[in-house]
This record gives sequence, C-alpha cells and structure tokens, in this order.
Amino acid sequence: MSKVHNFSAGPGILPLEVLKQSADACINFDNMNLSLLEISHRSKNYEAVMDESRSLVKELFEVGDDYEVLYLGGGASMQFAMVPYNLLTEAGHAAYVNTGVWASKAIKEAKIVGNTKVIASSEDKNFNYIPKGYEIPKNADYLHITSNNTIYGTQMKSFPKTDIPMVCDMSSDIFSRKINAKDFSLIYAGAQKNMGPAGSTMIMVKKDVLGKTGRKMLSMLDYNVHIKGGSMYNTPPVFPIYVTMLTLRWLKQHGGVAWIEKINQQKADLLYNEIDRNSQFVGTTAKEDRSNMNACFLLNKPEHEAEFDKLWKSANIDGIRGHRDVGGYRASMYNALPLESVQALVDVMKAFEQKFA
Repeated sequence: MSKVHNFSAGPGILPLEVLKQSADACINFDNMNLSLLEISHRSKNYEAVMDESRSLVKELFEVGDDYEVLYLGGGASMQFAMVPYNLLTEAGHAAYVNTGVWASKAIKEAKIVGNTKVIASSEDKNFNYIPKGYEIPKNADYLHITSNNTIYGTQMKSFPKTDIPMVCDMSSDIFSRKINAKDFSLIYAGAQKNMGPAGSTMIMVKKDVLGKTGRKMLSMLDYNVHIKGGSMYNTPPVFPIYVTMLTLRWLKQHGGVAWIEKINQQKADLLYNEIDRNSQFVGTTAKEDRSNMNACFLLNKPEHEAEFDKLWKSANIDGIRGHRDVGGYRASMYNALPLESVQALVDVMKAFEQKFA
C-alpha cells in the first residue's frame, strides 16, 4: 500500500504505532482475551488507562496537583457552554477574544449563560490576523482565548498577561509547542487533532477557580462532579481515551513537547518558505500570526486549480482542500505528520511552478 500524505484538518493524522496498538486492543486488550470495547470501564485494567491518560497531561504540561484533568464527551463545543457555566458568576462578566469561527461559537454560548464581552476581534479582516494590544478588564471573571484557528490558519505566538483566570481552547495545537501551562486556569481541547480520535475532550482545570458561580449546577455540566467521579460520573468515551493515552505515551517516549516543537517548526518553515518563494502561491494570513499547525494558501491564478489538484492527488496527498470560508488550500501539519509529507507537498508546488510560471 502506497503512503498517503494526510493533511486532514481533523480528525487528523495519528502515529502509525498508535493505530496498530489501538487496533490490537480492539481484539485483545491488556492480554485479557477481551476487547477494549467490551470490558467494564470500572475494571482495574481500564481504570489504569484513565489514570495514566490524566497523569500524562499533567506531566507534559508540567503542572502539579492544584490542577485536575478530565476526559469528557461532547467535543470542545460542549466546553463553549461548560466554561461559562462553571466560571461565570451571576453578577460578573466574562471577556472573550474573537479570532475565528470556534471563538465566535464560544462567545455565542457564553452569552446565553451570562454577561459576556468581546474585548478584541479580527473579524474585520476575515480573521486573518491575531488581535494585539487590547485591554483586559481586571474585574472580569475570566478571559477566554483560542490559541490556534484551523479555518483561517492563525496562531497566538504569545499569550496575554493577566491576573484574572485565563481559559484557552487549544483544540488544534495542544502539545505542539512549549507553553507555560501554569499561566492558565483552564485549558480544553478536542482530542481529534494532536491527541487522539474524535469522541473525547480533555479539560485541565485549576481547582481553585471552581465553585464560585453562585448558581445551582446541573450535575452533568459541573466540573466538580466529574472531578469527584474521576471522569467516570457517567460512562466515558473508552476507546478515544485509550488512543489518547497511547498518543501521549508516544509523545513522551520520543522526547516530549520540546522534541515535537522542533519538528513542527521545521515543517512550518519548509512549507511557508515555499509559499513565499513560489510565484504561483500566496499565503492568506498575516505572516507574524501564521499557524504552525494549519497553513492556508491560494493559487495566484485560480484558473489553474484543476491542474494543481491533479498534481497533488497523483502524489498521494490528501486533505489539503481549504475551508469554504477561506477557499484555496489548507495543509494541516499536526504532530504525527512526518516532515517527509511536507516535503512531498513542497515538491508538488515546485513542479507546478515549473509547469505554469
């Protein structure tokens, strides 16, 4: 079987060794002669999976026991509602930075829960840059940001400095680069980009920000209920969490976040240098805000799109169609994508230039 270079924006590429291990576990998990899919989530064997999955997050983020890690269903979209429900007081307000579709959806949900203010936005230029220099209200209950924007290809290269609790949706660049996780009171991420398959969402929350809203909480939406239940208040998404554990193991065993950050930078530099050099392409975002995870670009001559499509498809490249809100092309370079796949795309772009320049 010839290799497919998988640039899918999500669900994204996973390490081959993780896919093989997880496939085996579907037949015989932990030498039990039972499938992972059919054992009790309350069994000691699976409880060990949950415990390791949670501890690996804290280890890779280098945080202590003042943080708790949860794995819940509902995707990151559920967190758009759960964050304000758990952090926004009835008399207070939340501050949000709008950098794209997912940030906009988070704002929409927060406004239903309580007083929500958008303190900065890049909507005026179709979200092709990251707002800077905005003022963060000191009396807000929390600040919500989105670190990476898959659709528009922008990424926060640094994070705001603030004394209020900071919340970040890191769904599409979690564990792709070194950050100071202790600067955040809550980080959440849908697993299906850098952590595992779709179906599970990781939440890491500092315990001291919870229990202050003044509202009576619905159990399934209460972080404290899930913390007390060890992410098993209800049956968890068993298989996605297991694959996430294997992926985080893979990351740790190869050198952790510092190791993958270097590779991710090499991949991004390789592709963006070609976009800037090649006479047939143009990037869509402000250069200083370009995402290392999702590179968006257009053809200078859209009439040649069919010819370019033939070239990349013949090179076994998949998943580079741009989102409808931007058009053109989007190469998603998540952790498990090898450098050789980016090189394959760059080679196609060079061949295309030679043909049409």
